[in-house]
Amino acid sequence: MSAFEATLPRHRLSAHRARLLLRDFLIGVPGASALLPGGLLVLSELVTNAVVHARVPKGRRIAIRFELVCDHLRMEVHDASSERPVIRRSTCADHVSGRGLCLVEALSAEWGCTPRPEGIGKIVWALVGPEGGA
Repeated sequence: MSAFEATLPRHRLSAHRARLLLRDFLIGVPGASALLPGGLLVLSELVTNAVVHARVPKGRRIAIRFELVCDHLRMEVHDASSERPVIRRSTCADHVSGRGLCLVEALSAEWGCTPRPEGIGKIVWALVGPEGGA
């Protein structure tokens, strides 16, 4: 299997569900043990951002997509908000949130955000490799 797609509700438990789906996707893939730790954390942050920060009408779902590209894992999280994610560099040490995209940046070979070609919203994607972040 080279690609996987699913939709999830915009719910706080969706990050956990997405991590389980990623584990299942990578089972039996040679070299997956090098992709899994970073991939799980990056995916969790991207899904959590879509759940917490995407300002969309009730009932909208998020979509996730995984794909193996050479020896890298490409992950996408689609949501219906067109607001692009912004890295907050000056988060106070006492804050319990706000560092997610810094982790995504540190653990990904590349990451970015593009408009959804099929309609409203955006795709936030990350490419995680066996060598870790950039």
